[in-house]
Amino acid sequence: MSQREAYERFAALHQRGCFVLANAWDAASAVVLREAGMPAIGTSSAAIAYALGRADGAHAVSLEEAVANGALLARASGLPVNGDLEDGYGPAPEDCVATVEAAIAGGLAGLGIEDTTANPANPLHDFDMAVARIAAAAKAANGRIVLTGRTDLFLHGRAELDEVIRRLTAFAEAGADVLYAPALPDMDAIRQVVAAVAPKPVNVLIGPWSGFVPMAELAAAGVRRVSLGGALYANVMGHLGRVAERIAQGELGAAPEGRTKLDFDALFG
Repeated sequence: MSQREAYERFAALHQRGCFVLANAWDAASAVVLREAGMPAIGTSSAAIAYALGRADGAHAVSLEEAVANGALLARASGLPVNGDLEDGYGPAPEDCVATVEAAIAGGLAGLGIEDTTANPANPLHDFDMAVARIAAAAKAANGRIVLTGRTDLFLHGRAELDEVIRRLTAFAEAGADVLYAPALPDMDAIRQVVAAVAPKPVNVLIGPWSGFVPMAELAAAGVRRVSLGGALYANVMGHLGRVAERIAQGELGAAPEGRTKLDFDALFG
């Protein structure tokens, strides 16, 4: 599938109801998600970093590595892939432009750019710079890749819904195709975000932080995309830890539990 075909398929998904963007981290996980019926895949900056023994959100995984991971997931799965490309790999609008161009060249169908700085002392860009960065990225994307504008205020302890809406509205006006604020506290906040940026689609991270709800409830609220972030990777690692504890206690029969029916030798051979 060409990059253009992947982009068109991915863009179309946002126009017909609500879908899950499941986040993979390697070829095998991408294929498992495809076989489960997922229509598209996202990368996960956290999962990539942890799998490599690095920290998330600090450019410990390079732009080249992140795009290469997305390209691998696309080749393995045959599905459109959205790249979790953190802060656009640099503070300036020009850095975000370079990230958009790299994502397109790598065959990705979409990418997200956050308003984070990768600087723990000052983790978020101010409003004007955050908007300028998305505006530059949107101009570069120009109908070639789905651009998600993301604000991480809630993730960084700033429970300021008015500011979240202000930023997402500005990102939408600047040309972002999808809007995203992880860790929205409740369904009322999600509905407010959806209404503020309509008719542009909104991505939600799993669901409201007050307690997760059925997919149908998110769809009824107008959410178009539900991503999973690093949740699947954490789930797999948690299961691995529990199984390993049983094996360490001598229960060898726990080792083959949960193995997939997929023949990866045939798939990748």
